[in-house]
Amino acid sequence: MQDRSYKRRIYEIIEASHPDDKASRAYDILMYVAIIIGVLPLTLKHQNKYSILIDLVTLGLFIFDYVARLYTADYKMGYKSIRSYIAYFFKPMAIVDLLSILPIFNYIFPHISFIAVLRVFRVLRLLKLARYSRTMVAIVNVLKSVRRQLLAVLVITLIYIFMSAMIVFQAEPDLFENFFDAVYWSTISITTIGYGDIAPVTVMGRLITIISSLVGVAIIALPSGIITAAYISEIKRKKSDHEVKHL
Repeated sequence: MQDRSYKRRIYEIIEASHPDDKASRAYDILMYVAIIIGVLPLTLKHQNKYSILIDLVTLGLFIFDYVARLYTADYKMGYKSIRSYIAYFFKPMAIVDLLSILPIFNYIFPHISFIAVLRVFRVLRLLKLARYSRTMVAIVNVLKSVRRQLLAVLVITLIYIFMSAMIVFQAEPDLFENFFDAVYWSTISITTIGYGDIAPVTVMGRLITIISSLVGVAIIALPSGIITAAYISEIKRKKSDHEVKHL
């Protein structure tokens, strides 16, 4: 029973803190600092002894955090069995945690060249910030609640990109060296970025560009509206729950 309560306390500390839980709050602040400092070596062109020290210390903290979360996975998943640990292992944030500590192999096997690519996984540590703030947790919950709608918008966007790329590729074949260039043009057109490195010269090509840009404005605005509406609903729900608790 004592072991269970000890394990429960570890879970409470490593999760997003409650205002009254000083230990959990301190842990959140520690991890915030570790995440921010841990990505600083990525801003340097060459490593030095200080960046290596920062990387090793923060890696140690992230490894401890990953092991602690895996250890308390049964509380996180809400049921007590081996399946809870397996299910947690494949959760998106657990995968992010695992990938973010893989750069440790750069120090274990420094002479294996292909392992050097693991350094890029350090940037995934920034995604861990979403875990240590109740506001960030709320935003993540909002994104989860509208993931189907956002996926539908993504599918529509991809379909339109390929459709307009195929149309302009046929309308101006001399403008593109290959179909990928047409997809690139379609992407920057639908996002209304318009670098200007690939610009249609015929009337038909320019007409397609105009239509693509106008459609892009509408499509890009869709996710903003969906997320905003869902976030407002989340705020109202939390406010309602808070009022009910204080009745």
